Order: sequence, then structure tokens, then C-alpha cells
Amino acid sequence: MPDVSENIQSFLDQKYLSFNHPAFIETDPIQVPALFTTKENIEIAGFLAATLAWGQRPTIIRNSLKLVALMNNNPIEFLLNTPEDEWDTFSDFKHRTFNGIDCLFFMKSLRNIYQNHGGLEQVFTEGYLKDETVFSALVHFRKIFFELEHENRTKKHVSDVEKGAAAKRLNMYLRWMIRADNSGVDFGLWKQIPASALMLPLDVHTGNVSRKLGLLTRTQNDWRAVEEITAKLREFDREDPIKYDFALFGLGVFEGF
Repeated sequence: MPDVSENIQSFLDQKYLSFNHPAFIETDPIQVPALFTTKENIEIAGFLAATLAWGQRPTIIRNSLKLVALMNNNPIEFLLNTPEDEWDTFSDFKHRTFNGIDCLFFMKSLRNIYQNHGGLEQVFTEGYLKDETVFSALVHFRKIFFELEHENRTKKHVSDVEKGAAAKRLNMYLRWMIRADNSGVDFGLWKQIPASALMLPLDVHTGNVSRKLGLLTRTQNDWRAVEEITAKLREFDREDPIKYDFALFGLGVFEGF
């Protein structure tokens, strides 16, 4: 007779298959990087869409599309070849508490990353290779991202895992860039960080579903909770634990589980 854990895994496997398909893209911010074909544009558009991914999903998508449109729908070309004195259109951008000051700094920091650090993949990979953890990848990325002079207010828009943040949006971004499967949703662009190292993008939906299923005991949605739930998901699939993000998120958002 199968134990409870096997029943839950079977249930999540079914839900993963039902949500992880191209129709998912139509309602998700991943549709923004999916508009592009070049690696750098997918990376940059994805990072910006993930940064704005809090609040109502239609608003997230609309503002993300607006932001890449301000970059002439060619983010890497814009960052490297458009003079900074032509960037004033960003000063009026706003998404919830992310304002023009934040937006302009993000542009400058992304340009710095591509001009001086080999790009987003290189920065995250360097951090990961320190001890082969996503935690270290996120710490290193944040350090590089804020190496330019910046307003203190902007720091809240890049999660600090050293202070216990769950870093939902950054973990979601890493899922987009690293996971590769046959479903056509995640991009699988980055090859040096394995899918087995990814951490669950923990938010109110995935957290609540995980607790209802008995997979998560910690009541706060913080980094310790991310470690707890991801460790449990690795028992179900060691090589691709974060495929269950589709199941947990889908159950919470689309099925009201």
C-alpha cells in the first residue's frame, strides 16, 4: 500500500503535467521574455519581468511589456548603444513601489553587468560556483548588482537572502533561465547551474498549498522555508525538484486548492 508521501508525489506529478505546457505562458509574466529570440534579450526581459512580478498578473505583464517597449523591444542593443542622456523616459515608469529612480538604476546596473561582468549568466554562475548553491549565487548577484552608486530605496527591489528573504522573484527567474524540459515553458538557456540546485519560488500560493499538503511546517515564507520545502521536493525528484512549482502554483492560483 503506498504511503502518504507517495500519494502526494503522484498527485503533484499529475498537476505538474497539467500545468507545465505552453498555455501556461499566456497568463504568466514568462510571456515577456518569450517574445525574444536572442539569449541576452531573453535574459534581460526575463529579469525585468521577474523584478515586477508582484501584484495582479495582468498589471505585471502590462508594465513589463511597457518597460521593454521603452527599450525599443531590443534590451541588449538599447543598454549598450543608447546614450544615457536619452534614458529620461524611464524616470516616469512606475509599478507599485518600483519607480523611476529604481528603474534608471536597474538600467545602469544591467548595462554595467553586460559591459564589465560578462552578463547575467556569468554573474549568477560565478556566485553558484563558490559552493554550488543558489544561495551563494543570489548573494553574489546582489553584491555585483549594487556595486554602482545607488539610492538606498532601490535595494528593496532585489531580495537579500542573507537577511532571510525567500527571494521568490529571483528564484522564479532562475527557474526560467535554467530549467529545460520538453514542455516549451522554461528556457533552459544557462548550462553551468544544474536544475537540481534550483530553489522553489516560494510565495503565498505555493506556501499555502505546501502547508496544506503537509510538505512545509515553517509558518513564515522566508529562506528557511524555501530550504525546507525544496528539500522535500528533492525527495520526489532529485534532478528537477522545481518542476513542482507548476503544480503548487497552479493548485493555488488556478484551482484555489
